[in-house]
This record gives sequence, C-alpha cells and structure tokens, in this order.
Amino acid sequence: MPTDTLPQSTLVMLLAGGQGERLYPLTKSRAKPAVPFGGLYRFIDFTLSNCLNSGLKRIYVLTQHQSLSLDRHLRLAWSILHPELGEFIQTVPPQLHLVSRWYAGTADALFQNLHLLEEERPRHVLVLSGDHIYRMDYEPLLHFHEEHGADVTMACTQVPLAEATRMGVFAARHRRARPRLCRETGRPAPLPERPTHALVNMGVYVFRTEALVRAVIADAKADSKHDFGHDILPAMLGAGACAATT
Repeated sequence: MPTDTLPQSTLVMLLAGGQGERLYPLTKSRAKPAVPFGGLYRFIDFTLSNCLNSGLKRIYVLTQHQSLSLDRHLRLAWSILHPELGEFIQTVPPQLHLVSRWYAGTADALFQNLHLLEEERPRHVLVLSGDHIYRMDYEPLLHFHEEHGADVTMACTQVPLAEATRMGVFAARHRRARPRLCRETGRPAPLPERPTHALVNMGVYVFRTEALVRAVIADAKADSKHDFGHDILPAMLGAGACAATT
C-alpha cells in the first residue's frame, strides 16, 4: 500500500469515557477529556489536533461518564470537517449493541463497537486516549507499523525511573528484542543505554484491524479487566503476535 494513503485507510477510536476520579472536583460535572486547559481549550483538543495535523479525519469518540459538556464542546469547536468527503468526528456512547452494560474497560469499549469497524472497513485502527496532553505526528507511527508488518505497534516515551513506577513499563534486553510489558511495577526496568530512565507505554496503539478484532473478542470471553495495558497487549505479546515499539 502506498504510504500516502495510510491516514485515509486508518480509523481513529478515541477513548473519552473515563470518570477522571483523580481530578475531582474538576470532573464533578464533566468528562475528564472536557476539563478546561489554558482557558478556551479542553484536554481532548490536544489529541484531536494531533489527529487532524496527521491527516486522520475519521474519528469516533467513545464517550460514557458526564458526556454532555464534551458533546457540546465537540459540536461547537470541531465542526470543521467535510462529511461529504467521508470526514467526521462522531461521539459514540455505549450502544448496548452486543451487551447490556456500560463500557467495562478500554478493550470492552472497542469490543462493544466492532460494528463500526465492520461499517468503515479500515486497514488499521489507531487507539488513543482523550485525556492526554502531548503533541505528536501519528503518520510516522503508521509508516513504522506498516513497514514492520506488525499486528500492533505501541508508541513509547522515556521517563525517569521514579515516575515510571505508576506506568506500564516495557522491558527488553536491546532494541530488537521482543518487548515485555510490565504493569505499574515497583522496580521498573531501566533502559540499558540510559539506566536512569525507563521506556513507558504512552497509550497510543496502532492495530491491524483483523488482529484487533480477534484480540478484543478473545478478551471479552476471558475473566479480565478488559483493558489494553493490563490484558490485550500482554496477551498479544505472550501469544507471539507481531509487535513493534517506537
């Protein structure tokens, strides 16, 4: 596939349904992605700006808790795409399509919306969080994923060891080794080339669509937290799925 078509063949599933308990009372009456930042902006604006600047214009926003303020913000601030060209930013609360419950975790949110993947037929699915503040061009990540023929590619960043204790840490003997994801370990594995830092999960994932569908269906049948970091990624890595980190 020509690399210039990668954004067009990628569907974004943006997770925006968390309660944001650690930010209470800011989240007393609003979703965490709708918390104000710098006056006019909201947390979710960072991720959406990253998407549009990366050429990604098919975006489902999976909402749940206190979603009214988020829905209003998206309608007023992000009505800039062209539906006639297949572009959209669409909020999706739990539809009770497959099961009669709210989203039980990040992976369950994707499982409950598999019908959207069937409708859109993307080659790749980019899974993002709506409450992270960062700047990133996702297009090189998509190219890296395509070039490696991976089932899943995970974006990582380096942080000091003291900060890594509350994050998902990747441990590998060297850059070409298969990564191992360790959740919130009290003794995070340092980077061999930079022992004061660890490589941590950013919560930015590119999946080959077929691999994602298989993974979330298997997880839905398992006794798990139905979470990408806790369950989906360790299961895929443990089963020998073709994975890459960047």
